[in-house]
Amino acid sequence: MNEASPIPAGEEIEAGDTPQEEAAARPAMRGDLTKGPILQTLLMFSIPMLVSNVLQTLNGSVNAIWVGRLLGEAALAATANANIVMFLVVAAVFGFGMATTVRVGQHFGARQIDAARRTFGTGVGFCIGISIATAVIGWFGAAALLDLLGTPEVSRPDALAYLRVIFVTLPLAAVSMMVSMGMRGAGDSKTPLYAMILAVVLDIALNPLLIIGPGPLPALGVAGSAIATAIANTAGLLLQIVVIYRKDLPLRLRGAELAYLRPSGPDLRYVLAKGLPMGAQMLIVSSAGLIMIGLVNREGLNATAAYGASLQLWNYLQMPAFAIGSAVSAMVAQSLGAGDHGRISKVNAIGMATNLVMSTVLAAVIVGFDRPLLALFLGAESPAMPIAQHIQLICTASFVLVSITMILTGTMRAYGAVGAPLVILFVGLYPGRLGFYAIARPLIGSDAVWWAYPVGSVLTVLISLGYYRWGKWRAAFKG
Repeated sequence: MNEASPIPAGEEIEAGDTPQEEAAARPAMRGDLTKGPILQTLLMFSIPMLVSNVLQTLNGSVNAIWVGRLLGEAALAATANANIVMFLVVAAVFGFGMATTVRVGQHFGARQIDAARRTFGTGVGFCIGISIATAVIGWFGAAALLDLLGTPEVSRPDALAYLRVIFVTLPLAAVSMMVSMGMRGAGDSKTPLYAMILAVVLDIALNPLLIIGPGPLPALGVAGSAIATAIANTAGLLLQIVVIYRKDLPLRLRGAELAYLRPSGPDLRYVLAKGLPMGAQMLIVSSAGLIMIGLVNREGLNATAAYGASLQLWNYLQMPAFAIGSAVSAMVAQSLGAGDHGRISKVNAIGMATNLVMSTVLAAVIVGFDRPLLALFLGAESPAMPIAQHIQLICTASFVLVSITMILTGTMRAYGAVGAPLVILFVGLYPGRLGFYAIARPLIGSDAVWWAYPVGSVLTVLISLGYYRWGKWRAAFKG
């Protein structure tokens, strides 16, 4: 039986009302993204996600500094090798989490609270199951995985210890990610932000303590860094759970509802069918990125250093589009559930405009102040500095262009259309970016690597706009 908020007297929905009128007549709920000014709702929902992304990136950088400064280059290389393995697992969980978020948003917009809880329970339960299985396999297979990666022998013991801790604590990390994404589907992006703040503060504080073991604490080395992260993530998860139950938020599961954690039925089929392509998108992006690093390495040490510094800045440049794209997806999913199709096109248009303004301003700052920003990573007198500035001029605008695709994909994802965006991404990154490099390298030399970025981005955006305009992605929504 679906739960719904009672409709106050004088606001009854009449049988002849249009979907838009029905949506407008619904009383407001906590986390309701189907009402109110679109721009204000979009910003209030996306800014906490943007801050969370920034904090998470900064946290990773600070942890890398702790490991590198306290244990040296070999330990830092060990964490890098282990993180490559973990990214594959995180990509799968992220895909299933996004599918769960979309479906929860659709149910929530339709005021089908019990259905939203069923989907949320299925997503969490399924990810717990696969993460436990992965943890067991990873513990016993970690050594073989590191051998497969060709991990340097000097880094291998540290990498093995670090990776095994990460595998053991994977189920908690998966649940934390799923809860955060489910909360966003129900219109709450602030609680995951508070959890992220707590986790980041604890992680930064615990890393040096567990690495070097002052006083009575044991010196755990690089494994201590992984344990610190696990403790911090667990604290963030517990905070979210406490808030969910203390405020009686819509996704809380009680009594018989705890059986929803057993994955089954249409919800599991949806999570699998939509989650696998979403996870595959992350794998395509990362694999193309690894290939690009290999191509850059051929251009010499200075080019590699310049590219590495540029990547740090581009990571921040992509954050507004990621946050706004996720917000657009959640808002569209809820509007779909509410049957308010008229609001959807407005959400997409306002999301696109907001993203372009934010991304363009940030790109202008990066290019305009490229030397002091790049000097943070390279040093002001580094021989790689001229190369890095050259890269910024050619490539930075391409990330503004491709941010358009992230907004369009967010809208299509809310409808359940995930296959075509996956294909479009593949075409843009492989035949587009890498194909251009193969053709242009003999003609323009090393610049082919850098021009491959705008060429691939333009192709991706053009195909995405065409599919958004003429494709049949709206048919993916079954109601």
